[in-house]
Amino acid sequence: MQGNLIYPFPDVSLQVTKQAVWLVSQRKLFALSSAVLGGGYSEFRSLFIYHVDKDYNHPNPRIHLEQIAAEQKLPPPSIGLITAAKLEHTGFSKLDYHGLQVCALVTAGISNATTAGVSPPASLTKPGTINIVVLTDAQLSASALVNAVITITEAKTDCLHRLEIRTSQGELASGTSTDTVVVAHTGEGVSLPYAGPATEIGWLVGRAVREALTKALKP
Repeated sequence: MQGNLIYPFPDVSLQVTKQAVWLVSQRKLFALSSAVLGGGYSEFRSLFIYHVDKDYNHPNPRIHLEQIAAEQKLPPPSIGLITAAKLEHTGFSKLDYHGLQVCALVTAGISNATTAGVSPPASLTKPGTINIVVLTDAQLSASALVNAVITITEAKTDCLHRLEIRTSQGELASGTSTDTVVVAHTGEGVSLPYAGPATEIGWLVGRAVREALTKALKP
């Protein structure tokens, strides 16, 4: 995938380079995310995951990402994320079922592996992050977006358990200390009120995340 353009959906292009993962859409997309730039409920035309050094310590990462988006002339508004993981290991999966289409994009660094509620809080952490971006060509309600975040998190944690990823204390990891999730949709096509594991869209989301995360964590 390095450097080559792929098109997960019509009018949406994706490119992976050593410096960043770049996603650009010719149409407005909608998201719920915990992203550094453009987090929360948002509309966006571009999304990027920017590679930084493991000692990255910018005083304001959001402003830094705003500057990068402007320098790259990305169509606004933008969603921006950070990773110290090598982007040549970016995982990608695209699945479809009964007319529903889902793609998952994952960058994964696990140096900060943690177990939620067990690992102690830390005031300073390095950017060893699992970034998960899921895009579907459908209309997701607000409830479905939250459902999808839960489904993604469950799939991620179970995948880490199956791969026996552990924290520095030896616990099975549930994630890392700085994980980020972006759930995006085109706002077109079928209207979906839910996205839990028992729904078709939730099943697709879970499978796509597992496939992409497994690829991203391959040695």
